[in-house]
Amino acid sequence: MTDLDIPEKQVTPDETFTSAGQNPTLVTFTARVVMAIAVGLSLYQLYTAGVVALTALVQRSIHLGAILTLVFLTRSVFAGMKKNKLSVWVVLDWMLAGLSIYCTYYICGNLSEIFDRQGDWLFQDRVVSIVGVLLVLEACRRVIGVFMTGICALSIVYAMFGPYMPELIIHKGYSIERIATTLWLTTEGIFGLPIGVAATFVFVFVLFGAILETTGGGAFFIDMAYALTGRFSGGPAKASVVASGFMGSVSGSAVGNVAATGSFTIPMMKKVGYRPHMAGAIEAAASTGGQLMPPIMGAGAFLMAEFTNTSYLTIIKVALVPAVMYYLTVLVFVHYEAKKFGLKGQPKETLPKITKVIKNGLHFIIPVVILIYVLVSNYSPMMAGFIAVVSTLGISILVNFIRWVITRENRMRLSGFAAKEGGLLVKALENGARNAVMVSVACAAAGIIVGMVSLTGMGLKFSSLVMELSFGIKTLAILLIAVASLVLGMGLPVTASYIVLATLAGPALMDMGVPVLVAHMIVFWYSQDSNVTPPVSLASFAGAAIAKASPMRTAFASWKLAKGLYIIPLVMAYRPLLGMGDNYELLHWEVILTMITTTLGLVAFASALERFCIRAATGLETGLFWLAAAGLLWTSYWTEAAGFILLLIALALQKWSFGRQKAGSSSVIP
Repeated sequence: MTDLDIPEKQVTPDETFTSAGQNPTLVTFTARVVMAIAVGLSLYQLYTAGVVALTALVQRSIHLGAILTLVFLTRSVFAGMKKNKLSVWVVLDWMLAGLSIYCTYYICGNLSEIFDRQGDWLFQDRVVSIVGVLLVLEACRRVIGVFMTGICALSIVYAMFGPYMPELIIHKGYSIERIATTLWLTTEGIFGLPIGVAATFVFVFVLFGAILETTGGGAFFIDMAYALTGRFSGGPAKASVVASGFMGSVSGSAVGNVAATGSFTIPMMKKVGYRPHMAGAIEAAASTGGQLMPPIMGAGAFLMAEFTNTSYLTIIKVALVPAVMYYLTVLVFVHYEAKKFGLKGQPKETLPKITKVIKNGLHFIIPVVILIYVLVSNYSPMMAGFIAVVSTLGISILVNFIRWVITRENRMRLSGFAAKEGGLLVKALENGARNAVMVSVACAAAGIIVGMVSLTGMGLKFSSLVMELSFGIKTLAILLIAVASLVLGMGLPVTASYIVLATLAGPALMDMGVPVLVAHMIVFWYSQDSNVTPPVSLASFAGAAIAKASPMRTAFASWKLAKGLYIIPLVMAYRPLLGMGDNYELLHWEVILTMITTTLGLVAFASALERFCIRAATGLETGLFWLAAAGLLWTSYWTEAAGFILLLIALALQKWSFGRQKAGSSSVIP
């Protein structure tokens, strides 16, 4: 799993610190310190995941202390500023890193005393707490940006000046000492549930993804996708969708998927005739599904399991069918685009052979199978991630050793082989920690918001506001949440957006009778829309950069392709698409019927929007597709039956006219 929201760019130490070789001693020293902290953090996380469990406050504080130290040593005070020579800003960064370590040590070294004097805080407790909160805010500013930092700051201001707020959101107000100690010395703020999930489940899966990528798993999944879909119409685009599904199932990062798979698939799409902006949009829309695709979804899925007190196995069971529907919708759009512009697949001889791909990369599938087996066996996600990491490392080293024994590559000695594998291991451990920085900082910052919402009772007030504005109408409430998620997504990573929405808006849906897991799944799906929805669509912009296309044109194209992201949550609210609700089971006949009608409705919707199915649709056929989609996606059995009949009529018209066209063209003598 790469960064589960917005992965930080993978950089080498030279790229991070150097410029024209200035002050190589400082550069080398800093790079080594960063590597040591990153590798140490990864090993610490593995140790606490699979060997010894620590007290929550200790485990989370050590994790956050290491993350903050990495932030201050790798991220400059100002964007674009190089850390290649000694300056006042570099000294400041080292001081902040030192303070991060001390504030962490303060919790671990005084844990019993902190528990004993809950509420009766000493002067040094207050000082350390204020410094710790400020460190998190500064790290948030450097890693995520001023938008998220501003929201955190506003939540603190709101907690301080409650008596002066409008009547709808008024409260008694709290002192800065009460706020800071609540946020730093308890598990009700920064060290609450969000960072707890990031420091346990999420990090282990981030590390799993980093190890897979470092050992060649990413290339294997891409080759597999090309081997399966490359020969079909619009082959590279379909390969992009399938590859993003494979990568997403083990990474859960939209922007990370674009970077990993897009560098291969986007140039291939352009080569066979896809317009640049469409190539970038296809990759962005496909990659967005990665955070929805089991077995490893985004960080929000682990948070959802904790928020709803539901096993992660249940989460991935109910999430699978909607995720497949989303990818099917993207594939339909891609297929229509290819047919409209006559884009052919690639010659069979230019594609990887499926047998060879599986032969060379079968060992990458084994850890995923082990992971799924462990999850199904009701082990905790943290233990499952630990086993997946260990099995990936073990299998990779074993396979490489067997290959070395057989080929004796470059007549390398055993010591050379060991050094090579050791280097890969260190790189994977370092990349895992680096990839976790974004999500951990986002969760720590979100902990400030969650803590202030809990302290002030804002959650109940916001829930009442949503109920009032929506007039108790479920659809209107969901649309309001979708708009809120879009606004939040302009400045927040997906995980942070989900946490805020789940805390504020989730209770409103539950008050309207939506089951708790369904309500959280709706919020989780809508929190993904910032990846593909203008004006700020991060995955689309990443795809546009690779495709060398207009960012906004790419964003609008990806917005169209990802329409399933907006429709499927509405179906969840009214129909048992997740197998959830009164007396519903996953294999209940009504659940199965909902899945079928929703899938057909999405196909009809894509046909209407593209004005294409078997061929270009006439005005009458387009109207039939629109009516069919509305009927199939509605909640009444009668409208579903009518929609199904209309879809059959539209397809029959398309097929009949298409057959006549083919017959007419074949009778023409050149």
